[in-house]
Amino acid sequence: MAAWAVHIHVGDTSMTAHKQPSTKRDSDFADISLRALQVFSAVEESGSMTAAASRVGASRSAVSQQITNLETLLGARLLDRTSRPLVLTPTGLTLLGYARRILSAMGEAQAELLGSSASALAALRIGVIDDLDASVTPEIVKHLHDNFPHVDLSVSSGRSDDLTTQLEKRLADIVLSGEVPEDSLRYEDFPLLREPFIVVAPAGVIDQSQDLGLQLKQRPYIRYNAGMPLGRAIAQHLRRLRLDYRSPASFDASRSVFAMARDCGGWAITTPLCLLDSRADRPLMQCFKLPFAGCSRTIRLMARHGEFGDLPADLAEAARALFGDLLRRETDSLPGWVAETTFILGDDGEPI
Repeated sequence: MAAWAVHIHVGDTSMTAHKQPSTKRDSDFADISLRALQVFSAVEESGSMTAAASRVGASRSAVSQQITNLETLLGARLLDRTSRPLVLTPTGLTLLGYARRILSAMGEAQAELLGSSASALAALRIGVIDDLDASVTPEIVKHLHDNFPHVDLSVSSGRSDDLTTQLEKRLADIVLSGEVPEDSLRYEDFPLLREPFIVVAPAGVIDQSQDLGLQLKQRPYIRYNAGMPLGRAIAQHLRRLRLDYRSPASFDASRSVFAMARDCGGWAITTPLCLLDSRADRPLMQCFKLPFAGCSRTIRLMARHGEFGDLPADLAEAARALFGDLLRRETDSLPGWVAETTFILGDDGEPI
């Protein structure tokens, strides 16, 4: 069996593995992330890709890709895929020993350096989607300030895709977003809330005794820009259903969408949170269920794995409570079905 030399880089929490002797230069080897080792260990412990995916909170395909990437980097098979449960090859057994020691050491370091209270933090950068600017963001900031008064908080708002990019580039530490980073296995992911897409129109424009679908075809459709995450999701859903509505204008901001709908007697597709956050517009608009197959979006909290102790999980619980309070306080002004189809989610993504 070939011997392995393992170099751990504390700064970027990664390791480089290579055979000795090797005909390759060290620079030819890509870094193996701690997350890849966590996935590999989960596969070994559970005996299957599917069970490991459930354990680490990822899809089966993402777990399989991590294992394939490891095998490519090391130039050897790690698993005997013909066995059930899966069995490690000799190379896999060698890597497992290193993986367990590395993960144990990093866990001990995390507990010692951060602790469960995040008392070692000096600064924290939070990103929140701008759909929550007026409704939830101030309460999240207040919660953090009350519990961690010594931490220098920096809070920014923006589009979901911009926030996940900031997380990937280490420009933000924790984000509340409607999108998942491309390499989701590198992040802790806490589902918070799932909300339906709804139709909104100026009060009195829609005759509720008549067919809603037919009325939508007869009135201007005011849409979100397709370059925006929300607009992109809505446009993709309409394409799947092969629905094409005439649209004279599109906008980035909900307040602009609602204002334009009022000006031209049109309508829009949005979400309850977008409407609740636009407090000045809410009394002027009416809500309707989509007159075709529905869809929804999920708001989630994400942070890089292993960098903030229990703080992301604690903040996720606080955010769920804040969303629950918001729905209890504010949805009285909306039809009852809005609250019935908007769900607070647990860590498993199921309604709680």
